[in-house]
Amino acid sequence: MIRTMVYHRKKIRVVFVICALLLLGLVGRLLYLMGAQAEYYSKKADDLHERERDIKAARGKILDINGNILADNRTVCTVSVIHSQIKDPEKVIQVLAKELTMDEETIRKKVEKISSIERIRTNVEKATGDAIREYALAGVKVDEDYKRYYPCGSLASKVLGFTGGDNQGIIGLEVKYDEILKGEPGKILTVTDARGVEIDGTGERRKEPVAGNTLRTSLDVNIQKYVQQAALKVMEEKQAERVSILLMNPRNGEIYACVNVPEFDLNDPFTLNTEETAADGKKKQDLLNQMWRNPCLNDTYEPGSTFKIITMAAGLEEGVVSTEDRFFCPGYKVVEDRRIHCAKRTGHGAQNFVEGAQNSCNPVFIEVGLRLGVDNYYKYFKQFGLLKKTGIDLPGEAGTIMHNPKNMGEVELATVSFGQSFQITPIQLATTVSAIINGGNRITPHFGISVESADGTEVQTLEYPVETGIVSKETSRTVRTILETVVSEGSGKNAGIEGFSIGGKTATSQTLPRGSGRYISSFLGFAPAEDPKVLALCIIHNPKGMYYGGIIAAPVVRSIFENVLPYLGIEKTVTETPSGENRADGVD
Repeated sequence: MIRTMVYHRKKIRVVFVICALLLLGLVGRLLYLMGAQAEYYSKKADDLHERERDIKAARGKILDINGNILADNRTVCTVSVIHSQIKDPEKVIQVLAKELTMDEETIRKKVEKISSIERIRTNVEKATGDAIREYALAGVKVDEDYKRYYPCGSLASKVLGFTGGDNQGIIGLEVKYDEILKGEPGKILTVTDARGVEIDGTGERRKEPVAGNTLRTSLDVNIQKYVQQAALKVMEEKQAERVSILLMNPRNGEIYACVNVPEFDLNDPFTLNTEETAADGKKKQDLLNQMWRNPCLNDTYEPGSTFKIITMAAGLEEGVVSTEDRFFCPGYKVVEDRRIHCAKRTGHGAQNFVEGAQNSCNPVFIEVGLRLGVDNYYKYFKQFGLLKKTGIDLPGEAGTIMHNPKNMGEVELATVSFGQSFQITPIQLATTVSAIINGGNRITPHFGISVESADGTEVQTLEYPVETGIVSKETSRTVRTILETVVSEGSGKNAGIEGFSIGGKTATSQTLPRGSGRYISSFLGFAPAEDPKVLALCIIHNPKGMYYGGIIAAPVVRSIFENVLPYLGIEKTVTETPSGENRADGVD
């Protein structure tokens, strides 16, 4: 009997100890949850009882150099429905279909869908949103939102870019500086019961959005407008496929204007600017992608004779040619088994190097290229930065398409020396020539100047890398002098302006396949020639009729400089010559 009681007492103690340990574990767990994890579970509870709706932040503005607004915001509304709160679904469907001009069946599917919140339409005009709000329909939410707005329409469309329905940048500066412009979204928090119905009298909590910062750019609205007008005029007159014009400061890389006509409407970027408006599906998307491309940096082309500036600089820097070297042009030059013609088939005869540049004589520059040799030519390609991208602050920059040095013979070297059989981007050409004429500093072309807060206070000054010693100052000075004579005495006479010293180079290149009758006419000019403050590159694709760069592209740059140089405060530096003296036709 006693033995049995002792045995049961031991069992009771064991059970008691086990129960005590379990109880202590539960108490410890409870203390842990109520103490260390209190904040975590409190937040979980709030999440269960709160419904949140996003409030878009006002996207930062984009300004030109003078503060003119290029990209702004317009107040719009987002209309949504909350299924659990709708009391009269038929009336909701009827009102939304009427005010939003939408199909009733489309709205019905969203109204009847069981979800926490269903968005009916975004970017609704504010007047329409206010009208829907006045109906006071249970379960219908109208939240104010922002839509990107471009006051200048198509101006600089392929530079600025645009945003999508969620206000996120898609192309251009909008996507490049998206982190700066987008801001931080806010939230509207409402308390609900277990069924998701808002509890009356609890009100709403708001986390206010933070507006994005403003981007100030180097673009000048006045210059951009004038350059765009000049591009449209020559495109219409010459029935060209497209025209691209760059205007930049060769000393610091700031781009004043970047025009690619035809442009597109930034406020309606999904409508094609071509005759193929009926295209759909993949074909339409391909056409839209083509329309949005910026040829100045997304596309490559054969630069033709404007590239002779690079051959000239490399030859002078290496010492394989001087301004007094004599050449003879019979109208062609034989390289290995090839006869490579000059633009003037009858030849230029005897001439020195400066006269060869004035005449844009292919045999002269072929000879300079051959004197350099493949290894030296590639050395200067690398030294000038032609084998890497410029680093411009826009997405999608293309790289140079060049022969492999191992596969480059004398024929390839000869054609490259006058700008054919390889391809570069217009911005690459403009940047490289800028380095050659500004004393040897390779600048980074750019649009962004500074970042400012919503109240206009400068937050950050944007800086860009500069490489020095690209060419010697002596070579830079010699190249500027030669190119000034190209305009004053040679093939670039149509770019001459009385009272101003203009330097430049014409180009006329035939596109592939050769013999197709398609040409690219271009002119690269800068002023003042002795101290360049502005550089322009005009490229006309497939003009009809006369296609020589010296005849159709040079006058475009002259027209731009006549208006832009005084606007930029650049004064006349040379004695005026009799009217018309600098207007003689030049042929490249």
